[in-house]
Amino acid sequence: MTFGFFEILTIYAITISSLIYGFFKVKKYQNKGLSPKTSFTIIVPFRNEAENLPILLESFSKLNYPTYLFEVILVDDASNEKFRLSIIDYKLSIIDNIRLSKSPKKDAIVTAMQHVKTDWVITTDADCIVPENWLLTFDNYIQENSVSMLAGAVTYQCENSFLDHFQQLDLTSLQGATIGSFGINKGFMCNGANFAYKKSLFETLNGFEGNDKIASGDDVFLLQKAIEKFPKEVLYLKAAEAIVITKPTENWRDLFYQRVRWAAKTSSYKSAFGKFLGLIVFFGNLSFVIGFFFLLFGIWSYPIFVIFAFTKFLVDYMLLYFTNKFLTKTRIKSLLLSSLLYPFFSSTVALYSLFGSYKWKDRQFKK
Repeated sequence: MTFGFFEILTIYAITISSLIYGFFKVKKYQNKGLSPKTSFTIIVPFRNEAENLPILLESFSKLNYPTYLFEVILVDDASNEKFRLSIIDYKLSIIDNIRLSKSPKKDAIVTAMQHVKTDWVITTDADCIVPENWLLTFDNYIQENSVSMLAGAVTYQCENSFLDHFQQLDLTSLQGATIGSFGINKGFMCNGANFAYKKSLFETLNGFEGNDKIASGDDVFLLQKAIEKFPKEVLYLKAAEAIVITKPTENWRDLFYQRVRWAAKTSSYKSAFGKFLGLIVFFGNLSFVIGFFFLLFGIWSYPIFVIFAFTKFLVDYMLLYFTNKFLTKTRIKSLLLSSLLYPFFSSTVALYSLFGSYKWKDRQFKK
């Protein structure tokens, strides 16, 4: 019985180690100060974000990028809140979402696409803040590389609470896996809060056709479709100057539903590696949980559990450490407690996502 668990751990450790290798294969990029040439439309789907939108719009006003080369389209998905529009010096339009599918966010992007006149689209979320060299860094990379789609990094702006620290570690692990998968040419995941692609590519791929019955995944499914058809034109922008900052959820319930929403997409992945990684991470965490109960009931001895837990902790820590060093200037916090809690949380999320419903923006969605 013990042997089977350590077999899973071995596969888990090899897989995570390959992601660590891949993380370093993706080279860091810094903009070269090239004169801006790329025209962008920033698309921001939103629903009831009166508190967050003004902060995002202010960060757009601070962009180190010519205002004639970018415009912003806000897509209102039936908000019942109104927000005050600040004085801005760039082109901004607000349009209403046209619902056609079971996915509000995908519909919002499709709606916005009818108004896009630029070569490139870049999406972000209403609760984000973009850095001043965000567009400039994307532009410089586009000028220097043959690329049609670019995934960028996202991190949290955390307060000093365990919930925030836990979420930061969770997001850090996802970002590390994302970057690492690109480094081993197995890219399968990205974050719509920092995601750019050519309008022509979106049209060539027929947008979200084929996965518009799934509520979320505007980013991941589009990425996987692009990689399937144009693998050499889909890259990762590993640039500190292009990292978007977002807010962690405010309570455990919202966090749980958010992670269920993310996990529910896995079974619909086109990427075989994405499915494999999802399964091996699930079984790695579930093995830890079962091993903990084996220890409590005397089935496993204390040394066996410690060896299992320490091996898993060590390989996880390596990926977390290097990714955190890239994402933030702060050290990892609440690492031990989060590492003990995470397998229980992650296993529960994965199992619940197979059949449970979840809430998103005050709406109920089914698997």
